[in-house]
Amino acid sequence: MPKGIYKVPLAINEVIKSYAPGSAERKELQAMLKELRSKELDIPMYIGSKEVRSENKIRLAPPHDHKHTLGFFHRSDKSHVQQAIDAALAAKDKWAALSWEHRASIFLKAAELIAGPYRAKLNAATMLGQSKNAFQAEIDSACEIIDFLRFNVQYMTEIYNDQPISSPGVWNRIEWRPLEGFIYALTPFNFTAIAGNLPTSCAMMGNVVVWKPSNTQVYSANVLMEIFKKAGVPDGVINLIYPSGPDAADVIFNHRDFAGIHFTGSTEVFQNIWQTIGNNIHKYKSYPRIVGETGGKDFIMAHKSADAKALSVAISRGAFEYQGQKCSAASRAYIPSNLWEEVKALILADLKSMKMGPTEDFANFINAVIDEKSFDKLAKYIDAAKKDSSVEVIAGGNYDKLKGYFIEPTIIVAKDPKYVTMCEELFGPVLTLFVYDSEKFEETLELVDSTSIYALTGAILAQDRYAIELAAKKLSNAAGNFYINDKCTGAVVGQQPFGGARGSGTNDKAGAKINLLRWVSPRTIKETLVPPTDYRYPFLLAD
Repeated sequence: MPKGIYKVPLAINEVIKSYAPGSAERKELQAMLKELRSKELDIPMYIGSKEVRSENKIRLAPPHDHKHTLGFFHRSDKSHVQQAIDAALAAKDKWAALSWEHRASIFLKAAELIAGPYRAKLNAATMLGQSKNAFQAEIDSACEIIDFLRFNVQYMTEIYNDQPISSPGVWNRIEWRPLEGFIYALTPFNFTAIAGNLPTSCAMMGNVVVWKPSNTQVYSANVLMEIFKKAGVPDGVINLIYPSGPDAADVIFNHRDFAGIHFTGSTEVFQNIWQTIGNNIHKYKSYPRIVGETGGKDFIMAHKSADAKALSVAISRGAFEYQGQKCSAASRAYIPSNLWEEVKALILADLKSMKMGPTEDFANFINAVIDEKSFDKLAKYIDAAKKDSSVEVIAGGNYDKLKGYFIEPTIIVAKDPKYVTMCEELFGPVLTLFVYDSEKFEETLELVDSTSIYALTGAILAQDRYAIELAAKKLSNAAGNFYINDKCTGAVVGQQPFGGARGSGTNDKAGAKINLLRWVSPRTIKETLVPPTDYRYPFLLAD
């Protein structure tokens, strides 16, 4: 049959739509929000070729309007986990054997579907199910997942093109095999793009996947699955189920064909998973790949030379976009004493202008936190800060869950740089500041580096280039993504590969070729074109 060495379309970052008043995309999105709110969905599991339902239905509601029902999903039990594994393994051989260009075509089509006919639907589902405003949804559930799909196809071809040199008479080549077994994709609530990328990046390389999304992201995960099926992902390649964490773990991590986990979530859960895999290592056919991006206690560090306005905007956006529910969100900041009063006034003015409410009202910058558990945890920390004489709550501090899980953007100023909210991950719109002596910059860098177990993102704001260089060196292990004169959020696929080390994960850089290399196992092939026919080497001959 015909063959060719194919070049895929050059990957470029998807253009972010503005959703400005009167724009076509704004009208389309508003209509889709209205349409989705008018329906109650019955969301099944997707196992092989079947839509599977159970007797245990779980209600879905917008976090900003928790009395409204978006629909129900069918809770999975251990038998469904086993069925998903069986379906994945049944699909494996045929999928792995499919020519790479056809796998590429499927996921390029998925990107085009999201960019076009499914853009409003996926964004609206994210806005309703995860309480993201229009812009936050657009950069996530449209642009970032499109970028993941397009760039990963390009990285896939670059990997396949990475071949060894050959000596005279020999042809050396590397075959990039999918892993032997199935991959478990365990995805978070806060980014629809991450939920889509974790299973597809593995599948793209010829693997089969069992996918468990967060319960609070099932609504948009269902739309993603619709898109994947529409794009032509074969039955059984990606299986979507909704078990409890312990039920999934009990079946998956005891299975001989478990080949790897692609994870984004909490550090505690990831460490428990790692321990379980280690304890079960003798059960597996091969050593499973363990890839995880976990928590963060992300920092903004300012030098006395920093531009006050740039610093205040980095804080306002970095800490409070999407209610601080980004693993990269700024949750601690170190402000030099010479800038504090000016920066404080600017931040308070920003917060005063921010409106809070449902995502359907495009005037709202702040929406709800994801669920009642998160709300209660954050409220507890805020209440403790209000009662503690060693800190001052200078902004926010109020909350209300009568209609939705709303927490005001809150700023705590701590006298002790090791105060609990300077150290522990909160995952919400709560920022803790420490004002340091502006002449003690280097000492404060040591403090930034030693305060947290995490090392995900961080930022330095300064005009003094010597200070920037010093911070970059002193904080070289404090953040996997380091920003100079910018907020510590907003990594773009292909531009700023994302991930962190220490307690923040394995730093396998989603949005880069490094991540895809984790889902293949190379086989080196040496072919000798004219093999020797005598064992004797020339040195054995007589003089």
